[in-house]
Amino acid sequence: MAVMQWAADWRRSGRHARTMAMSVEDAAAPALPAAQVAAHAAAPLRQAAAPGAAVTPSAAEQRRAALLIAPILPTLLKLAAPTVTVLVAQTAVNIAEAYYVGFLGTDALAGAALVFPIFMLMTMMSNGGFGSGVASSVARAVGAGRRDDAEAALFHAVVLAILAGGVFTLGVTLGGPWLYRTLGGQGDALAAATTYSNYLFAGAIPVWIVNLQAAALRGSGNVKVPALVTLVGAIVTIPVSPALIFGLGPIPRLGIGGAGVAFGLYYGAAMLFLLRYMALGATGLTLHIVPLRPKIFGDMLKVGIPTAFNAVLTNLTVILVTGAVGLFGTSALAGYGIASRLDYIMIPLLFGISTATLTMVGVNMGAGQTARARRIGWISGIVGMVMTGTIGLLVAIFPTAWLNLFSHDAEVVSEGMTYLRIVAPAYAALGFGFVTSFAAQGTGRAMGPLASSIARILIAAGGGWIAVASFGAGMAGLATMVAVALAAYAAICALVMLSPSTWRSE
Repeated sequence: MAVMQWAADWRRSGRHARTMAMSVEDAAAPALPAAQVAAHAAAPLRQAAAPGAAVTPSAAEQRRAALLIAPILPTLLKLAAPTVTVLVAQTAVNIAEAYYVGFLGTDALAGAALVFPIFMLMTMMSNGGFGSGVASSVARAVGAGRRDDAEAALFHAVVLAILAGGVFTLGVTLGGPWLYRTLGGQGDALAAATTYSNYLFAGAIPVWIVNLQAAALRGSGNVKVPALVTLVGAIVTIPVSPALIFGLGPIPRLGIGGAGVAFGLYYGAAMLFLLRYMALGATGLTLHIVPLRPKIFGDMLKVGIPTAFNAVLTNLTVILVTGAVGLFGTSALAGYGIASRLDYIMIPLLFGISTATLTMVGVNMGAGQTARARRIGWISGIVGMVMTGTIGLLVAIFPTAWLNLFSHDAEVVSEGMTYLRIVAPAYAALGFGFVTSFAAQGTGRAMGPLASSIARILIAAGGGWIAVASFGAGMAGLATMVAVALAAYAAICALVMLSPSTWRSE
């Protein structure tokens, strides 16, 4: 009866954010004293129980109760820790790749800077965009006891991954040179970008399969296996990549293409492992071939498409700003590429806090605890702001501590310093806006966060291009537009948080 009541509550929520909240909750919610949890979780059931009957809440109910009554900040940090750990490992691989490529010279760095936003777009679409749709579909099916639908979602996710990965491979192979040229790549930098891109996106299908199957695992409540796969991949990729880039013994020197091959080898191996693991049914769900059903695809895409669109806007902003920087020359492009890579490093830290925020807000909104949900949103936003703001201030004061990890070219470092000294202090706004946008999604309302992303791209990319092309602004002018865009992004998210309609129970 307890499990049935919990599942019924979940089904009634009917919203992606709250559904996702339960899957994360199952994986990481902290424990509370048994008596307190039992009293809270079992209270709704006592009316149905015989007088004096003992009601023992299930593990899922205990975790749910913890999110409803435990202190906010400790619970938030405990929920965020596993996700942050995994994403930091992925970020370490990206930093290592940039570090190795830096030894190949400025042209290679500039080429990597042109490709990196496209790769991050694919990663964010597969992990946070369509991955959210897959996780939501699996989680809701599991919660409702629809095992057949949950298992069908696994196979449909593989099909979706093959289609999406194929689109990226073909699109980048055929249109990559034109795109990188449009973004300002020329000469050896353009050649490096094309080579790197061809190797990197040749493995797009394995990337999509791994990310969507990992999302399905998280949706079923299993976060350990995706974390293990990511950590092992980081441990292997970081030393393998330089061997392929520079050559080692019988391994030929592949140059910048070696960085792409290293990614491909990791994701290929991870794909084979995950497909085998899922096919064996070790998670409680079994991957097997089923007839394709529009309903399953629709269930995934109704969540995945809007979330992916947000990822597109975020990365399109970076791509368009990269194009504006390309007008300044190769050194500026390399300097911006190094500096802006730090922008992306903020994302794993913020994403961990944000997914925990979405979980806590969604569960509390579903339980009718609107005031607590609002407090969670504000506290989480402040945590994100303080965390990224501290990093931003340190980088603004000591920019060469970051830039010299990748280049000692005076012109490259100078351009990077200009960007970081203006934009890095605005990381506080990025942190607040990013986290509170997830809080709004936890209430089931996504239009406010979408509006903030649109404002950000209009100011940073649109305003940046106008400043550079029409008024002759240099790196400082462009960086100022990026900082203003982040401030506007945070301001709109704050207005969303203040709006009574955001916290209206339905």
